[in-house]
Amino acid sequence: MHVEVRGLNKKFGDFQAVRDVEFAIGKGQLIGLLGPSGGGKTSILRMLAGLEKPDSGDILFHGRRVNDLPPQERGIGFVFQNYALFKHMTVADNIAFGLQVKKWPKPKIKERIAELVELTGLAGFEKRFPHQLSGGQRQRVAFARALAPEPQLLLLDEPFAAIDAKIRHELRSWLREMIDRLGITSIFVTHDQDEAIEVADEIMIISKGKVEQKGTPWEIYKNPQTPFVASFIGESTVIEDIASLKGFEAAASWPGTKGLIRPEYIEVGKENEFILLSATEAGRVSHVHFRGSEWLVEVQVGEIKLVTYRSLEKKVLQPGEEVRVLVHRAYLFNDNDNWVMENKLKEDPLPVHI
Repeated sequence: MHVEVRGLNKKFGDFQAVRDVEFAIGKGQLIGLLGPSGGGKTSILRMLAGLEKPDSGDILFHGRRVNDLPPQERGIGFVFQNYALFKHMTVADNIAFGLQVKKWPKPKIKERIAELVELTGLAGFEKRFPHQLSGGQRQRVAFARALAPEPQLLLLDEPFAAIDAKIRHELRSWLREMIDRLGITSIFVTHDQDEAIEVADEIMIISKGKVEQKGTPWEIYKNPQTPFVASFIGESTVIEDIASLKGFEAAASWPGTKGLIRPEYIEVGKENEFILLSATEAGRVSHVHFRGSEWLVEVQVGEIKLVTYRSLEKKVLQPGEEVRVLVHRAYLFNDNDNWVMENKLKEDPLPVHI
């Protein structure tokens, strides 16, 4: 299903939950709505589902306006955060419920249940009740029930939020594979950026009811279009006086300009680790944290605190140790513009070890 939203607005009392939201989603895409809690993600999803009515704007499925269609006529499946399973029904009965409402013939319902328990890895659990299942299994039942009527659009509201971390990671991979196999257009809400980056074809960053940016995870990470997106995606440090850093003095030409620096933009080490030493400046290690696959190093450069990563293959730095710091690039922004600036002192014929 092709989905298009035009000028969508929704208020709850005096609170503007969604403001002038516009986007289009191609058939078969898996889109993540990502943003902080209360940003409007679930409100958008519920309007798509027909569970909330927009104050203004249009929702189109395959070019047809569906604003006035009830949920059961929109061709959607909805997976809720808390499973919303019927506790007194077995796995098979939960999956069959929507099909019975639609008055599917019994043989066809039985056949569809068999297909879905196989697809969702629930074969052998058909006669169990929700309380006899793990959290991951209950969520698979919720997926199966949503898919049972063969919807053209699957909507998922924080589907992994109630599941422990290990199972959540397994379900992410499973969901991605399942949607690829079915080719069903899907939209899921999350506030977990790792989840969105791992699962989605494209991400829409939602904040204060607005779409801040839409693109692939890599596009958004590499080229954030607003300061909010730059600070929300990935780890970063905001620098008020970016012009005080070596190689970024030119930023002083734009009064009020701040810098946002990601850990991977920074290199820290001893003098003998750098070829282009003139582009580095003095720093002092304040903290070192072991993160399993790398060290996270906090380093003080004058009044500025920076955070970066360091390979386990390199010498372990100690708090209080004097080091050299090379900032490769920074994301700059002010009230009028935003852009990426490379360290001007790196414009040198000699390479830099990264």
